[in-house]
Amino acid sequence: MVSDTEFNSNEEIELQLLLEAIYLKYGYDFRSYSKAHLKRRLISRKARLGLNSVSEMIHLVLSNNDFFHQILTDLSVNVTEMFRDPDFYKVIRHEIIPVLKTYPFIKIWHAGCATGEEVYSMAIILKEEGLLERSTLYATDFNQIALGKASEGIYPLDKMKLYTENYYKAQGKASFCDYFTVSYGSAIFEKDLKKNVIFSDHNLVTDGVFGEMNMIICRNVLIYFNQQLQNHVHQLFLESLLPGGFICLGSKESLLLTEYQEYYTQIDKHSVFKKNY
Repeated sequence: MVSDTEFNSNEEIELQLLLEAIYLKYGYDFRSYSKAHLKRRLISRKARLGLNSVSEMIHLVLSNNDFFHQILTDLSVNVTEMFRDPDFYKVIRHEIIPVLKTYPFIKIWHAGCATGEEVYSMAIILKEEGLLERSTLYATDFNQIALGKASEGIYPLDKMKLYTENYYKAQGKASFCDYFTVSYGSAIFEKDLKKNVIFSDHNLVTDGVFGEMNMIICRNVLIYFNQQLQNHVHQLFLESLLPGGFICLGSKESLLLTEYQEYYTQIDKHSVFKKNY
């Protein structure tokens, strides 16, 4: 296991220089990501291309935009699925939805939405609870390729069996297949689910506060950041969330034992917190 410390071997120094090259050339800042995560992804890319050194990757990233986008995909957090962790969505339905129903308008931010599966999961719950029409969902990511897939709402048909199982475990109220049509081996989700969704480019590392939200969902993203960057993002979320609003993190993430713990009350073991008034 690679420790989350500064790179110190020759190869690790080259990796640091690669991150600097990406930042200076393209403006994407991965320098505060977990070192273990970065090394694993970048060394894997080097091996797949049959390159002899990381220095060759530096040359490629500076001279070849296509190669840069390969690296961008490697470093993006794109592990997601619809109704991932069904018990979490049951918490949303039973603990958070009743509070949201008291608001005339609802603003929800999916930070680091990747290819959008969790955004559509939330839209389905809001529709079933009669809240979608007065909700605005902001789905953001820095990876514009992933964001484009999210806005399309088209997913491989072979994933629908798992997504259907997740949906029913999350206490879905309808027939899951009613939410999509099948065409050429793909599931195309109905347009009504995304009519109140705004897909937008936003980078948690470099961009600022994002509106005044009733709910922020950022699950299994912070685990790829070092502690300094995690604190930066927690501050961003604190400033973006209205008093009484909810923040939902991943199963291995928490606000407990952080300097931001005092601002929140945990309402469920699934890393769901409510901002204090």
